[in-house]
Amino acid sequence: MVGLGSKPVVAIVGRVNVGKSSLFNRLAGQRLAVVDDHPGVTRDRVYAEADFDGQRVMLVDTGGLAGAHEDKLFTKVAEQATAALGEADVVIFVVDAQEGVTPTDHDVAKAVRKAGKPVVFVANKAERPGTDLSQFAELGFGEPLAASAIHAIGAAEIVEAVRELLPPAEEEPEASGEVVSVAIVGRPNAGKSSLVNAIVGEDRMIVSEEPGTTRDAVDTVIEHASRRYVLVDTAGLRRKFKRAEGVEYYAALRALRAMERADVTVLVIDSMEGPASQDERIAAQAEEMGRGLVIAAHKWDLLLSSAAANRREAPSKRQEKLVRQDYERLLREALPATAHAPVCFTSAATGEGLRELLEKVWQVGEGVRRRVATATLNQLIHDVLDAQSPPSRAGRTLKVLYATQVSTRPPTIILFVNDPSLATDSYLRYMQKALREKLYGPGVPVRLLLREREGHTTRGRPARSKRR
Repeated sequence: MVGLGSKPVVAIVGRVNVGKSSLFNRLAGQRLAVVDDHPGVTRDRVYAEADFDGQRVMLVDTGGLAGAHEDKLFTKVAEQATAALGEADVVIFVVDAQEGVTPTDHDVAKAVRKAGKPVVFVANKAERPGTDLSQFAELGFGEPLAASAIHAIGAAEIVEAVRELLPPAEEEPEASGEVVSVAIVGRPNAGKSSLVNAIVGEDRMIVSEEPGTTRDAVDTVIEHASRRYVLVDTAGLRRKFKRAEGVEYYAALRALRAMERADVTVLVIDSMEGPASQDERIAAQAEEMGRGLVIAAHKWDLLLSSAAANRREAPSKRQEKLVRQDYERLLREALPATAHAPVCFTSAATGEGLRELLEKVWQVGEGVRRRVATATLNQLIHDVLDAQSPPSRAGRTLKVLYATQVSTRPPTIILFVNDPSLATDSYLRYMQKALREKLYGPGVPVRLLLREREGHTTRGRPARSKRR
């Protein structure tokens, strides 16, 4: 199987009010080179991609998920902590140096021991010199590292301790083009599992099940029309792993890890329920990660049955076409991040749309990994500029002097220009759309990096850059 990169997960756990979020912010936002910071399902902050002394990790703030018994969000401390710990490669167990050991600390410590993961033990709020931390040894992890997230104490020592426990870094090789990896994600009960089961249940399609790069994940390899697909492990694929069932927070985390490993994300939407804000977040996340996107409007047979019941007759092919057009328009309006993603109307019960879905996934996967020759790219860029000139600012106009594609997954293009500040967001979106339509195809994110070409600095200003 083609190797698929995956960042190790570092989870910060502890009871409520010990300063987990402050420590998360300190580790992710000040000393570390944060790549991105993503909105989550149950909290404003779920995780940040960060660099721990040269190794990129996914740093997770578990919030109140491993909190105290009085936490209104979750009351089963051990159960929720186990769900959190189950996704981690290394755990940062946090206690409060000022309050000392509490019964709830023992509850969390018990769950941490049960998980059997490498642990970095931290006493937060230890800004007072000479704070006695020996009492925390009774929790079974020795004496904790002294830290104060608010006062920037101990962050370097925590990073160093975590770094020593991380698994070896995995390199993400250039995709071979022989297989497209797919993460099937969506809200709970959208029909992800039924869609996967319908796909792998097709005659002559199932090939094998192979271990993925994420711990205990099983990726399903299928073949269709002489093409190989890897269905990357997600919450919808984890029928054998019921450990965290019902914990939506960690189902979302698993889905994010699957998206990170995949070429293409299939966002499954229950046609009867319609799109929701969480679907928009997933679509936006796929775009930010540089993954291709295909929308599966699932359970389409139920929506047509409902329409037939209202009309007292089944819709004609023409009427169904109009219904599809109206539904797609609704999706685009509700989910702006899906504007360029192809939409497939699917049903696990009838098999409708499954082959079309695989075809679209393959096309998007090819586009995500496509590398365009420099001469072809530059010709298209000049055609785009000729078709619609960039807007002027103070009598000056953006000029693209040269373009080159520097990477794939997603296609990333450097534009050497006279002055990056002259590029408006709207014009860059226009360029992205044109590149997608002419070169890479629907559902493919295209990244533009603007660089001021040497020798074209203006009025003594230093070279600048801009990303879109």
